[in-house]
Amino acid sequence: MTKNLAIVGASGHGKVIADIAEQLGYTVNFYDDAYPSKKNIEHWAIHGTCANLIALNNTTTTLNNDVVVAIGNNEIRQQKIQLLQQSNFNIITLIHPTAVISQYAAIAAGTVVFAGAAINAFAKVGVGCIINTAAVVEHDSIIGDFTHICPNAALAGGVSVGAKCWVGIGSQVMQLIAIGDNCLIGAGSTVVKNIPDNVTAYGSPAVVIKSD
Repeated sequence: MTKNLAIVGASGHGKVIADIAEQLGYTVNFYDDAYPSKKNIEHWAIHGTCANLIALNNTTTTLNNDVVVAIGNNEIRQQKIQLLQQSNFNIITLIHPTAVISQYAAIAAGTVVFAGAAINAFAKVGVGCIINTAAVVEHDSIIGDFTHICPNAALAGGVSVGAKCWVGIGSQVMQLIAIGDNCLIGAGSTVVKNIPDNVTAYGSPAVVIKSD
């Protein structure tokens, strides 16, 4: 039986998520708020806006209500997921077939795990996260809701990252480090000390360069 999946957000990020979904056996249907000025993404049609999708789900039309939000911006992704949850959609988790996930890891709804990523024993990943290509989340680490761990970023054991953070491409976070909420860790950084809430940190070792 064909499984239908609505993808909210038609961007480069959405393309990769659609590819993952199709490898997992889904037929994908895109929705994007740029519709109708934007009607296609590559060979996929865009069927309407997020509001159109919600309206469709509220009619008598039979709709498979599995959905994933493919928006890179943490704040907007949170808003869309919460809106869809309020409208009784089933926010699913997608895991690429080549990702390595411990049987003891916990991954919440709405998270997408990309190719080659690893999430090890007793790690916990929150709602609506992005664990991007070849990222590593080691044992006992905790990732807050709506956080993005970028490609090739590596979190050692026992790391905690707060909600709505961005851990940049190729970054390394040493064991037992705590990163607060709403933080941006610049690409290629090495984090060796705890990082407070609401800051941008960059460098090797990473230092706070901006307080938001």
